[in-house]
Amino acid sequence: MGLGPIIIGYDGSATAQRAIDEAGALMSRHQALVVVVYERDVPFEFVEVPTMPPAPVDIRFALEVDSALYDAARQMARHGAQLAEKAGLEAEPLVVADILPVADTLIRVAKERDSQAIVVGTHGRFGLRDILLGSTARDVIKRSPAPVLVVRAVEDVQHDRS
Repeated sequence: MGLGPIIIGYDGSATAQRAIDEAGALMSRHQALVVVVYERDVPFEFVEVPTMPPAPVDIRFALEVDSALYDAARQMARHGAQLAEKAGLEAEPLVVADILPVADTLIRVAKERDSQAIVVGTHGRFGLRDILLGSTARDVIKRSPAPVLVVRAVEDVQHDRS
């Protein structure tokens, strides 16, 4: 187990907020890095219309979209860090622009920062949809260099209790 901060994957969802709360309850006063990952290359991809050949996006427009995505991700990371502070963690936000899957990015950051743990929320979906779309939590669990705390959505926990 590393000596660096807890890495918390945050996407603004209620499940991610619950993961922050649980991390705070279990690991209060630890340093935490609230990580928001956004896909940087999306605005620069070619626009494809079925009846026309692919056409490049106006570069100025793509840069404006990328800037707006970064600003939104930065705001989301700050919000997540504020939630983590309220939960008892010493948190700071981190925005990562990446073209890799979120799990890969979280694992890379955990390795770079010698993380003590990775915290992620999961919606607990399994079956065909999970196989087709993949699961960030599952991928983090399989390849994490540190212990992983996976927090399920409230509705999944309530469903299991009934």
